[in-house]
Amino acid sequence: MNWKIIGITGLVNAALTIPLSLIAFPLLVLGPLFGGFLASYLSTGYEEYVKMDKKDGAVMGSFSGIIGGIIIALASILGFGAISNMAGSVSNQMGDGVVLTVYLIFQLTLIISFILGLVGGVIGVMVKDRI
Repeated sequence: MNWKIIGITGLVNAALTIPLSLIAFPLLVLGPLFGGFLASYLSTGYEEYVKMDKKDGAVMGSFSGIIGGIIIALASILGFGAISNMAGSVSNQMGDGVVLTVYLIFQLTLIISFILGLVGGVIGVMVKDRI
């Protein structure tokens, strides 16, 4: 597995998601999809075999999604982006549940980024096979 590509695409994931979520909240799905797509599209095969299949793309995309999700969650918790505004409103309604709110935001961000990165990784392998 090429960890340099995974790390770079995780950063691309976060760099796209944060500004896109500020523009329009539903656009945040594009960052993890594109990061997972790039991770699998730019990757070569492993040492044992040359050709990548959909499972390999899913693994590459999911790792990219996890790295990007951690960066996005930390940036959101530290007060950047639209997610921090949502956390403020949720914690105001919950009372003293700030720690729970931060935990929920962290977990949801990781899950969403993981799943979308996985889907992007599979799409990247499918496009790579067509070319």
